[in-house]
Amino acid sequence: MTRTRLTPEREAELYEAVLDLLREVGYDALTMDAVAARTRSSKATLYRQWRSKPELVARALRHNKPVSVADIDTGTLRGDFHAMLERTDDCQMEKDSALMRGLAQAIHQNPDLHRALRELLIEPEITGLDTLLRRAVERGEVGADNRALGFVPHMLVGAFVARQLIEARTPDRTFLTDYLDAVVLPALGV
Repeated sequence: MTRTRLTPEREAELYEAVLDLLREVGYDALTMDAVAARTRSSKATLYRQWRSKPELVARALRHNKPVSVADIDTGTLRGDFHAMLERTDDCQMEKDSALMRGLAQAIHQNPDLHRALRELLIEPEITGLDTLLRRAVERGEVGADNRALGFVPHMLVGAFVARQLIEARTPDRTFLTDYLDAVVLPALGV
């Protein structure tokens, strides 16, 4: 099957529609028919571009995070973490948090979605985070034997999830900055 290339603008429009639908109806109720109707495209076109709903959703989420964590290099780990937070705002964080809450249940019930998210979103982010941490070790900021290095992704995801769970509040830049400075960086010896 030949895949016709969409313009970057059209692709961005499709991805935004997918994310809007996810926020409105959740993953389970999101259908290729609904995406086609929202974007005035055919279902056949969608399936030519993306093999499945999980792939479309994962690519839409990836498109929503166009900057790779590995591209951030301020010269210090603290600076890198703070630069990560500066690349978003509280409004976008609230939208992202709502998306992730909506996908959390679906991930556990849909192995194809879980696989697509791991391949297209989670693994690239972890790889980028590993690059930041490796540079910090090479600069001597963090000891190579620091056991907390392997738990940084868990700490970051934990902060994002726990704020909503414990305080019924969406994480924002102030909270995450304080969390980085009070929990993550001290655990790394920075």
